[in-house]
Amino acid sequence: MAREFQAGRLRFGRAGGMDPRWLASLVDAMEQAARPELRNVPCDIDLISAVAVHLARPSPTFAHCGSAYSLRN
Repeated sequence: MAREFQAGRLRFGRAGGMDPRWLASLVDAMEQAARPELRNVPCDIDLISAVAVHLARPSPTFAHCGSAYSLRN
């Protein structure tokens, strides 16, 4: 069953027809964020507080989205 699961995953990516431009967009965004003139701008304290509160929450388990597939089958 695990082999079938991994074989099914191979359909994603370029072979599955997904658009690879998302990676180029991600790299562009990270390069823009790494520019010194952007890094030297102070962050809003309210934004930092909101992010800290969000990250302090427990991560979702998504148990309600159960799957019939398992590597243990």
